[in-house]
Amino acid sequence: MSVSHIEHIGIAVQSLEETIPYYEKLLGTKCYAVEEVADQKVKTAFFKVGQTKIELLESTDPEGPIGKFIEKKGPGIHHLAFAVDNVDQALNDAEENGIRLIDKQGRKGAEGLNIGFLHPKSTFGVLTELCSD
Repeated sequence: MSVSHIEHIGIAVQSLEETIPYYEKLLGTKCYAVEEVADQKVKTAFFKVGQTKIELLESTDPEGPIGKFIEKKGPGIHHLAFAVDNVDQALNDAEENGIRLIDKQGRKGAEGLNIGFLHPKSTFGVLTELCSD
């Protein structure tokens, strides 16, 4: 697996409406995209900071992954995402190296990216996402 850069940092929030203005002031830039990813039960908002993005994640269903995360841990950093050339190959490489997977193959995520997650029990507590175009 070859990682080119940090693609984004995912932050779970209670409300995009309340949180977007804070990040716009903090970062001195406007949110450039808001998107709902229905199959993941989440609404996202993106900011660009250099080569890295900040992804705010608001649950659209309390039983969805972000809803459960916020219920258990509260708002805050949810995951770290790395850009790779090919998500399916990177997931395969990770599994061959003994890393537990959440996704056995890539699936569609926000911004049309192909994504796959590594289990935090195998990544020292950090939910890790792999992304490719």
